[in-house]
Amino acid sequence: MSTTASMAPRRSTAARSLTRPLHPGAWWVWALGCAVVASRTSNPLLLALIIAVVCFTVVARRSSAPWALAFRLYVYVGIFVVLMRMLLRIVFSADGPTIIWNLPTLSFPGVFSSVRLFGPVSAEVLVASGASGLQLATIILGVGAANSLANPKRLLAAVPGALYEWGTVVVIALTIFPQLAQSIVRVRRARQLRADTGKGVHLIRYVAMPVLNDALDRSLLLAGAMDSRGYGRSTSLSQRSKHVTTTLLLTSSVALSVGAYGLLDTGKTPVWMGAPMVILGLGLGLTGLRLSGRRVVRSRYRPDTMGTTEWLVMGSAGLGVVLSMVMSWIQPFIAYPVIQPLTWPSLSFLALATACALLIPALVAPQPELRRVS
Repeated sequence: MSTTASMAPRRSTAARSLTRPLHPGAWWVWALGCAVVASRTSNPLLLALIIAVVCFTVVARRSSAPWALAFRLYVYVGIFVVLMRMLLRIVFSADGPTIIWNLPTLSFPGVFSSVRLFGPVSAEVLVASGASGLQLATIILGVGAANSLANPKRLLAAVPGALYEWGTVVVIALTIFPQLAQSIVRVRRARQLRADTGKGVHLIRYVAMPVLNDALDRSLLLAGAMDSRGYGRSTSLSQRSKHVTTTLLLTSSVALSVGAYGLLDTGKTPVWMGAPMVILGLGLGLTGLRLSGRRVVRSRYRPDTMGTTEWLVMGSAGLGVVLSMVMSWIQPFIAYPVIQPLTWPSLSFLALATACALLIPALVAPQPELRRVS
């Protein structure tokens, strides 16, 4: 009796210390917002601020799960993208006003006589290529942050029933890097226990092959577990329900296409072909997806809910996108600084406000539960 009584306070204290994890969809909306903001600017300073915000948020709010360690791989990919972008510009002509190096020009005879490699390298071209590479690297880091912060299993459970086939494919495709990160951690620990210090060619045999084999085994185990639990099993619907659902989805597609044409066309397009058709298409599409989801019957244990914190995180992404759009309209010289003549880029209050808006999740998101990596 005394043992049970002494353990009760510990259990209650541990239960109170647990915090509710953030909904994975909220993290993905925030990450996509960071990617959209990065795609709307070529300012290296603003892109560096967005990268700093993304890295700080990941370090402050990721858990100790193995799949959360995949962000380092995305950082390596981002660095590789920037360096490769600059290297390709050096190889395929980087001439400009301010010459830094004069590399020997390589010409080809015959039909390829117009192709010239290397030659003079200018500072303007290097800055422009570095900025474009940094923009792509920021988008990659945004996706990596979502993969490191959002639990892929909970993300799969949050997919609507009508989209479970597409959701399964997308989630499995997005969890490639997390799976590789888990495999690398396990293989590295196994090598440390065996005091294996092989390098060079031995890495392919003792590291690369076990990592790929482990990732394949985990994929097969996941497929078997999903099949044994009846994932994707659907119920039969009446022919009338199928016809109604198909009609709603097709009509929604047509309405969205007509509405998009009306919004993009600057000619004499009727007003009803713009925003009204888009709203109608979205309404019909959501209704069709709701009816289609009835054929998928599944139970959820402790489903994730959208609370105030989730709305704040998603609202920060929307606020950052809106501020970036306003900045590109009223301050285009900040969003897209001039490369020629070569000048140092500047920041404005709107640019700083955009970065601060994206920093909100690092302050309001709950602290994840830390646990030992298994």
